[in-house]
Amino acid sequence: MQNGLIEIVFLAMLAGFIGLRLYQVLGRRTGHEKPVADPFRGAGAEVARPTASGTLREAEPVPLPELPANIGPSVRQGLDAIRNADRSFDIDRFIAGARGAYQMVLEAFWRGDEEELAELVSDEVMENFRHALAERRAAGLRLENRLLEVDQVQIVGARMNGSMAEVTVQFDAEIVAATRDSTGALVDGNPEASVETHDVWTFSRHVTSPDPAWLIVGTDVAE
Repeated sequence: MQNGLIEIVFLAMLAGFIGLRLYQVLGRRTGHEKPVADPFRGAGAEVARPTASGTLREAEPVPLPELPANIGPSVRQGLDAIRNADRSFDIDRFIAGARGAYQMVLEAFWRGDEEELAELVSDEVMENFRHALAERRAAGLRLENRLLEVDQVQIVGARMNGSMAEVTVQFDAEIVAATRDSTGALVDGNPEASVETHDVWTFSRHVTSPDPAWLIVGTDVAE
């Protein structure tokens, strides 16, 4: 009986010690703790905060970052519409991604890589690429093009089309363009000289999609 009492007292002391350690490590809730971070919420998202009475008040809008001064009023309005629909949209990150996509698409088209092209452009644009590549293969032509430098990447259009964000970008670049036939003879261009190009491409993305990738839905040349 005495042994059993000693065991009970020991277990009670052990439970008290564990409880004290948990209190010291975890602390107690005071109502001022930081909320647990939501990994799916963008840094600029609106947050609903509780009032003193404990009820939720209306979310407070977070001001949008300033856009570059060289963006015109119509483009600025479209970009603001996109940024209001998708608070994760960052103009600098978009321009960097568009620059990379421009180089990837050009180089994939020049070497005839349809698989890579299909991952970067819409079905309609891909169909146009397939037609051009088929004509090139039928004629036995081979491109020896090189992208030397992208001088400027400028957003020239932006809008929300339903749930689709659309951004039009002009690329001013310098390339070397040369076309050879099946014998290797030069039939167009000059492999020793560069030319300036001015392409206008439109990128599109569904603003609620978890996929951050933008697809190229239109290609044109600047007038």
